[in-house]
Amino acid sequence: MIKVVEIKRLDELMPLMTEQNFRPDIGRHRSMYIYRGISNAGYKMETSLYRNCKHLQANLEPAILNNFTKYAVIEDPSVEGSVWTQMVLGQHFGLPTRLLDWTHSALIGLHFATSEDNMDLMADHDCAVWRIDMPEVHSLLPDNYKKVLSESTTDIFSVKTLSRVTESLKQYDEDMKDCAMVIVEPPSIEQRIVNQYSFFSIVPMGINDVEGFLDRYTSNTVKYVISGKLRWRIRDMLDQLNVSERIMYPGLDGLSKWIARHYFVKQ
Repeated sequence: MIKVVEIKRLDELMPLMTEQNFRPDIGRHRSMYIYRGISNAGYKMETSLYRNCKHLQANLEPAILNNFTKYAVIEDPSVEGSVWTQMVLGQHFGLPTRLLDWTHSALIGLHFATSEDNMDLMADHDCAVWRIDMPEVHSLLPDNYKKVLSESTTDIFSVKTLSRVTESLKQYDEDMKDCAMVIVEPPSIEQRIVNQYSFFSIVPMGINDVEGFLDRYTSNTVKYVISGKLRWRIRDMLDQLNVSERIMYPGLDGLSKWIARHYFVKQ
């Protein structure tokens, strides 16, 4: 079941920003939650592959990945080695894929929730931050996937550990059906991935409605709906905490976006 939490005051953000469980075995606080910020609370959770190819996504995905790999190998020869690497690299550079972006940082989730291409619309609608529990999602996996995680003494897949189970999208879809999906921590192929504390969920073709899947099969999923009236206030707070485009997108493009917003004149 998805729990919806409405945030209308700044102090109501604190539970979102501090949700860590105490682990007696190490005497420290740790979290296995990951977050996805969306600029409009009304937006559906859809992959870029679905938005681009709609009902033909299953048919067009192999051609998209094959053509990407054919030309991307010039930049990165390792891309030929794994279909998961192809997806991660492609997603990073705007290729339509079945991956959904997540972050291990609630602050970075808030950054993307309070980002807007048209900043005149910042206060016109609510935004949202989704939170899912990685161990809970992975508890739904078939036994051979769980076995690989157990042998790796981790709750998180890497491209390497996932490749030990399958390199076939067809097999992955058959394994996951409509009731499971893998969350993978991508390799640090670029500084942006590191700075954004990135994770990806690999949505199988059997899951046509990601939110419906989370509602049916999980208990710890939360959708934090943040009032549009708070968006500028949170945005200014994040800038003060050095959570901005300048950090999310290292380079002149991120720097330029940050400066443009810093000097944006509100109507």
